[in-house]
Amino acid sequence: MEMTTNALNWFEIPVIDFARAKAFYSRIFDFDMPEMPMGPQTLGFLLHEQGKGVGGAIVKGEGYVPSMTGSLVYLAAGNDLSVVLARVEAAGGKIIIGKTQIPPDFGYFAHFADTEGNLVGLHSMA
Repeated sequence: MEMTTNALNWFEIPVIDFARAKAFYSRIFDFDMPEMPMGPQTLGFLLHEQGKGVGGAIVKGEGYVPSMTGSLVYLAAGNDLSVVLARVEAAGGKIIIGKTQIPPDFGYFAHFADTEGNLVGLHSMA
């Protein structure tokens, strides 16, 4: 296989209560999440630069089951993940691992549980 720019090109975070999950992610990232029905699923799109960056969405639909185990997705949290992380608990989530430095010079990460029962990571360079 040829080398690719990114190992990831799209991701989906399963949700049970779409309105609750949309409110949670909109609040922690401080934006109005666009949504769209796609067949039997409903998608809410996370912020990313269309056509240039890797995108993802929250998704409600048959077969989408939130989980604290399994694949772990790290969401880009801007310049300093502390800003996003500070909004998690007020929005109904739970901080699992606070801001932690990744040595050497790989930035910082944190983990949280969202309102749907997913374990999600954050990453920033500061």
